[in-house]
Amino acid sequence: MKIKKYIVVLLLPLLTVTTLGAQVKPGIEVLRENGFDCLQGKRVGLLTNPSGVDRELRSTIDILKAAPGVTLVRLFGPEHGVRGDAWAGEETQDFKDPATGLQVYSLYGRYREPTSEMLEGLDAVVYDIQDVGTRSYTFISSLGLMMRACAAKGVEVIVLDRPNPLGGNKIEGSYVAGGFHSFVGQYRIPYIYGLTVGELATLINEEGLNRGQKGNLEHVKCKLTVVPMKGWRRNMLFADTGLPWVLPSPNIPTSESAVCYPAAGLCGEMYNYLNIGIGYTLPFGLFAEEWIDAEALKARLDSYCLKGVAWRTIHFKPLSGRLSGKLIHGVQYFFTDYEAAEISLTQFYVMQAVNELYGRNPFKESGERLAMFNKVTGTDFISSKFGATMRVADIEAYWRKDEDEFRRLAEVYHIY
Repeated sequence: MKIKKYIVVLLLPLLTVTTLGAQVKPGIEVLRENGFDCLQGKRVGLLTNPSGVDRELRSTIDILKAAPGVTLVRLFGPEHGVRGDAWAGEETQDFKDPATGLQVYSLYGRYREPTSEMLEGLDAVVYDIQDVGTRSYTFISSLGLMMRACAAKGVEVIVLDRPNPLGGNKIEGSYVAGGFHSFVGQYRIPYIYGLTVGELATLINEEGLNRGQKGNLEHVKCKLTVVPMKGWRRNMLFADTGLPWVLPSPNIPTSESAVCYPAAGLCGEMYNYLNIGIGYTLPFGLFAEEWIDAEALKARLDSYCLKGVAWRTIHFKPLSGRLSGKLIHGVQYFFTDYEAAEISLTQFYVMQAVNELYGRNPFKESGERLAMFNKVTGTDFISSKFGATMRVADIEAYWRKDEDEFRRLAEVYHIY
């Protein structure tokens, strides 16, 4: 009997089929394959974290430190730190990296944008971090601020490209509105932008979308080089690449968590409303609370007949957080047709259902968390309109209004 070499992968929120042996080469491997040509004879800084590895899990730090003709001078750490030892929102400090002896400058502490002194003596800064594909993740903001600082200093920026775990076709959400730009909304792009980090860097560099720490817009272009991947295609999710996933931050332990993040993370900004799996084994993969009737919530969500989304009941005890050790009830969701699903609206349908069943309105209960919700959504329209009616139909047109325009713009900068 001939056995076909296929495996069926049941993802946390996602069903897909992938073949064995797909081999995507990330930018760091292509750079090495090309003899580190664009870094030869240069003094180099590196902005990275533990996700900056090759397929054998060798750190880009170690690869560049040993690269012939390349002088790695210093390191820059984003949120969670260059070694990944800081929790979400926890400021990090400058230090000497014990493994290499190199100076590490924190870009998630006193400074978010490197100072002129931090860049002194550098010819180039390399960026190698696994992206999550959603605007509110701070790594792409750190990249943009590094590009601004390097432009002012005359330092080249070299982006080692990596896959977008959400694929290259999914675009959802409105632009950041005026007055709402922040470190979790640096650019005038949709919430889900469907570009690799190399493509995004090129777009913001060419289109003048980069902003300073105070939200000021200045079209400052740096000298930018993107080292593209080999073998990546726009319809690929991360499971299709053949690459290992190294968590870029503590609550994105798998590539499926990255797909879940834009489907639940906005809801999660209201900490005392619904548990979304943080503190359990399915971060961003579910919605639950002590007072929820899981069967009733599933039935209400099933009645919406949402495209590409399926629900199951779930009961569990969180391992940490405000509900630690308490039995809570709710729903886990699966994207059965990823292309058809409007993944970022998933959480709003859950909030609508919870309001219909229990009369709970998080926008009337969120207090100081409302400001962060508005920053992450990039507008106060959503919290105002949805908070008034709790109906997805009342915000869907606004949420989708910029998608077609951005899709046309983004295509200009497609590398793959």
